[in-house]
Amino acid sequence: MSLSESYAAGRVVPSTVEVGVGPVSPHELVAVAREGAGVRLGEDALAAIDRARAVVERLAAADTPAYGVSTGFGALATRHIPTEMRARLQRSLVRSHAAGSGPEVEREVVRALMLLRLSTLATGRTGVRRETAQLLADLLDHGITPVVREHGSLGCSGDLAPLSHCALALIGEGEVRDATGALVPAAQALAAAGLAPVELAAKEGLALINGTDGMLGMLLLALHDLGVLLRTADIAAAMSVEGLLGTDRVFAPELQAIRPHPGQAASAANLVRLLAGSGVVASHRGPDCNRVQDAYSLRCAPQVHGAARDTLDHAARVASWELASAVDNPVVVEDRVESNGNFHGAPVAYVLDFLAIPVADVASMSERRTDRFLDKARNQGLPPFLADDPGVDSGLMIAQYTQAAVVSDLKRLAAPASVDSIPSSAMQEDHVSMGWGAARKLRRSVDGLARVVAIEVMTAARALDLRAAALDVQPSPATAAVVALLRSSGVEGPGPDRHLSPEIEACVDLVSSGAVLAAAESQIGDLA
Repeated sequence: MSLSESYAAGRVVPSTVEVGVGPVSPHELVAVAREGAGVRLGEDALAAIDRARAVVERLAAADTPAYGVSTGFGALATRHIPTEMRARLQRSLVRSHAAGSGPEVEREVVRALMLLRLSTLATGRTGVRRETAQLLADLLDHGITPVVREHGSLGCSGDLAPLSHCALALIGEGEVRDATGALVPAAQALAAAGLAPVELAAKEGLALINGTDGMLGMLLLALHDLGVLLRTADIAAAMSVEGLLGTDRVFAPELQAIRPHPGQAASAANLVRLLAGSGVVASHRGPDCNRVQDAYSLRCAPQVHGAARDTLDHAARVASWELASAVDNPVVVEDRVESNGNFHGAPVAYVLDFLAIPVADVASMSERRTDRFLDKARNQGLPPFLADDPGVDSGLMIAQYTQAAVVSDLKRLAAPASVDSIPSSAMQEDHVSMGWGAARKLRRSVDGLARVVAIEVMTAARALDLRAAALDVQPSPATAAVVALLRSSGVEGPGPDRHLSPEIEACVDLVSSGAVLAAAESQIGDLA
């Protein structure tokens, strides 16, 4: 699964997503999690759910204990639970495991994990009843979002605590945010939507909480955002090559072909297209041009940005495998229920950690290009710090400080969470993935990359304005469109010092929303 296949295949947001036996797509997940698309269960899913439930009910009625159906859980799995106590067992499981602490997790993350849990229920491998799966779909459809806390998941057995907070809402307990964002008791929100809580039957509590859905949901959201940010990083690099009077010759396709990494080729091709028609580049492209040894942060942009793209493609492949999985323990297999270890979060945790490395490195390279603009010894004739009156004005000096602070944070965030493990459940769960922590960390990294790239775009735009005034040359159509977008959005051009923070935040919004990418693509078509 390439990024283009996963995320560029249509930008129309569906109003309703049908969850069937097969996996939901990344595009559908983003639509439900972030855009509020509704959800309904497909007929194939309902049929599969009914078949699996029949297996569970047969095992529940048998004299032989079956793990998760008629026994306790984890380190308490050896106790056989009498029939009359099994509803209490399910309630106790959900209540006790809803033990999260700290700030509320973002609405989009909770909706993502709810959708992914529903997708697993729809496979017919978990043994829940159709009314339980339907209520989970109804919560999503009505915009009811359980309150999930930041801390509590070890990523094994999956995201137990976060999913338990969601399961708690199904039994009418705990707190939720309604469609307006108001904090209300779950029972009140259900009643207002015309929904009734369920009484969990055998196996259902475990099926609702035993999965990697939180970490997978955050991975898919990060992949979506990084697909935009890496193309925007190419735009920022192109603007910097122009503004620093660099050469575009190093991006030629024949040079990429002799080192055939696909991400590198895609990034270099983007840079060639972005710089096409640039009067700034053309102004020093003649036979006397000796600009073939630009600094690495300019010359090697395709190599770094491209390696980041290839890492994203690897992570997207892992995500596609996990999307196609039915993660639960035990699972229904044909006419029996079998215990397994598929809930372990290691595959997802590793790529969540892996992605934080190129995020930090792309940001680090972006900061180096920004710093080059501000140093009169390296910026090819621009004023120090791009200031209007250097000495009186500080220009963009402290914007680079902000970049540097964020990059330093990103380097710390690149340290992996998945190499750690703290045993739990009386040593039954003696090796855990810490995938939830890796996912939370990556979300901070993605936000940081957007801020760093935004400051480079803002700096390069000011430099291009200065070049146009001094040399009477214009940037390429693509980069000129980005400069025009900034200028029409409250990010002003060169001039005396002013309050910079609002302009930085405006530029961050333009980068994060994809507006900078859309402005460039409006001139040259979609970037790779």
